[in-house]
Amino acid sequence: MTPRWPVVLFDFDGTLADTIPLIVASYHQALAASALPPVDDLEVRSWIGKPLQPVLEERYPGRGAELTAVYREWNLAHHDALIRRVHGIDALLADLHAARVRTGVVSSKVKGTVERGLRAVGLAERVDVLAGMHETVRHKPDPEPLLYAAQRLGAQPPECVYVGDAAVDVVAARAAGMGAVAVTWGAGEPAALEAAGPDAVVDAVDGLRDVLLPPVPAT
Repeated sequence: MTPRWPVVLFDFDGTLADTIPLIVASYHQALAASALPPVDDLEVRSWIGKPLQPVLEERYPGRGAELTAVYREWNLAHHDALIRRVHGIDALLADLHAARVRTGVVSSKVKGTVERGLRAVGLAERVDVLAGMHETVRHKPDPEPLLYAAQRLGAQPPECVYVGDAAVDVVAARAAGMGAVAVTWGAGEPAALEAAGPDAVVDAVDGLRDVLLPPVPAT
């Protein structure tokens, strides 16, 4: 298998790990504990992929910091119990490394929380670089965190692809001059992912493997 891109950068939540139920529950708990009206799951899922406090501050002006603190307390208390592996991701990362592909994670979460998540799903040793919330000033959909990760790996943007589960991931990848692949097992709706214009939308890890490590045609 010959890699399509020599560097593959991944989003974490909903891409490398199934954290969507944990995140959705954390938002609901934060709103309930703060005596705010509930919102439906569809709206909550649309917040995923962006930095936590700015999302909450935009939705609830003047209460972003308070809600973020409540969210994080509940999220961390239930983190390891609710996080789940995405079947086949560990094998895919092993295959990428065997093909000499360098890998990284670019997330809007705090780096330490992402590291905890990677350990929980057994992927901590599979990642060459990690860019979290505090590594850059700007965040997705701005390309800065993706470009930071590429720079850390000594790669040029056209050598990289960003894999994520939200339209904001595709937008950031395009703004960075990178390839973009969207996965449907996370928070994003397939139609919204398609509309963002990625190189591919895949529904399963095997499909992602075929995009990143295209099979050699039979002769």
